[in-house]
Amino acid sequence: MGTQGVEGAYQGALRAFQNPMLTLLHQTHAPFVVTVLAMVFTAERPMVAVADSHAEINNALDQLRAAGYGDEDNQPLPAGNARELCRQWVQAGWLVRQVSDDDVEVYRLSAYGVGALEVAGRVGGVRTRVSESRVRTLLEAIERLAQDADPDVMARIARLQEEIRQRQEELVRLEEEGAVETVEDEQLLEAAENVLHLARELPADFARVAESIKIIQRDVVAELRHDVRPTGEVLREYLARGQRILDATPEGRAFAGALRLIGDPTQINDLWSQLRTVLQHPFTELLPERQRRELTEIARRIEQGVKEVLTAQRQASHVITTQVRNHDPMRDRQVDDLLREVMSGFHTWVPGSRRGEAVEPLRRLPVADVGHLRQRMSDPRPPQPPAPLREWDASEDIPAADTRAWGGPRYAELRAHVAAFAGDAESVDVAAAFRAAAEGIQRPVDLLGLLEIAHDAGMTETDQVAVVDAVRPDRTRRRFALGGVVAANPARAGGSGDGSGDGSGDGSGDDD
Repeated sequence: MGTQGVEGAYQGALRAFQNPMLTLLHQTHAPFVVTVLAMVFTAERPMVAVADSHAEINNALDQLRAAGYGDEDNQPLPAGNARELCRQWVQAGWLVRQVSDDDVEVYRLSAYGVGALEVAGRVGGVRTRVSESRVRTLLEAIERLAQDADPDVMARIARLQEEIRQRQEELVRLEEEGAVETVEDEQLLEAAENVLHLARELPADFARVAESIKIIQRDVVAELRHDVRPTGEVLREYLARGQRILDATPEGRAFAGALRLIGDPTQINDLWSQLRTVLQHPFTELLPERQRRELTEIARRIEQGVKEVLTAQRQASHVITTQVRNHDPMRDRQVDDLLREVMSGFHTWVPGSRRGEAVEPLRRLPVADVGHLRQRMSDPRPPQPPAPLREWDASEDIPAADTRAWGGPRYAELRAHVAAFAGDAESVDVAAAFRAAAEGIQRPVDLLGLLEIAHDAGMTETDQVAVVDAVRPDRTRRRFALGGVVAANPARAGGSGDGSGDGSGDGSGDDD
């Protein structure tokens, strides 16, 4: 191995050990820090009030010191009280202090703190071993990666056909034998350990996404405060970035892809159902209590992680929007320039001044120069009324054909058509009569008129569904479905419909 290769690898290791997560695990009091953080911050309680955290950590310190820990010949404990320790942990990046939605100051684990606890849990817990479940997970991930990367259509079709064939064979076997092949408890235990191993990585991933969003928020706000561009330009540029903040980091883009899978409430409900099915199996009795609890909390931890990231995104967008809305860089720059002029004047005046010398007070600060005054005022004359309408000449011809076509039902023509269609029969099918009508009385509004005539004459509804096509005045067609109706022959019933009788309706209806 070359010298340059060794030096580069060593520098990379140095950078890695500057990570707060490794710093936590490498310090002298790491066992105490890991123990306390794991006890205070759990899956059910990811955020703890500051006062409660201090009380619990002080209680843990007192119990350990009473048990003899912290002596020179025993495992050392950190000096100081819980308040000082939490302040140190916040500065080291293991804890985050923030204000909750209830306006209460709380602590929560940072991404480095979550990662350190997961590493310590994996090392101190059940040792992960190579198993059939882990190898299967790896092979399935590689297979999925190869399928997504392969653009060959025929290869994709062949794989799907092979999968269909295998599923069909399994279905036939189940139908013939009526029994599912049982799996040994040892294999189920291996699969459960693999699931827990995968689930332990999620909290740290969610925390990293949330913290990357907060870092972008701080960067954007800092740039806004030092910017000298107009507010409108800053608003267009940075507000869009704040609204699409998940797309700005690799972690955010990865989370957005994962959110499409786990953000659906149906997926979460299915996950809860599947976990209940697993926990009801007898093999879970062989798992330690801690692992059973972790298995139960997988869905809740996913929900909390998604909620944490979405909350961080919403808060970042709100902070950036508020900053852009309330911050005027040009105005702040004018104030800064004025203060600099005042300080420069003091530096010029003080060296030549004498003790007790009268000072002429500054009655008012200079104001910004007005570059342009309004040259045009509003018109003092009262507003004039609009021009009168043109007198209408009664001799002008107004075409009424279009107005009549878009008017109400033509009852007279409809009644005559139904009577002719029914002939000597005692009843008539309304849908059939409408289909046989002329195009001029096949408008949608005429269908309503025909139903009114049938109602007045006496009608009976059937269980069938009739479909008719209506023609609007602009020659477009509309299809309607209605319950089957058989009406008495209006010629024999002698009904009068609505009494319009002029064949034109009132002209005020709309056949839509």
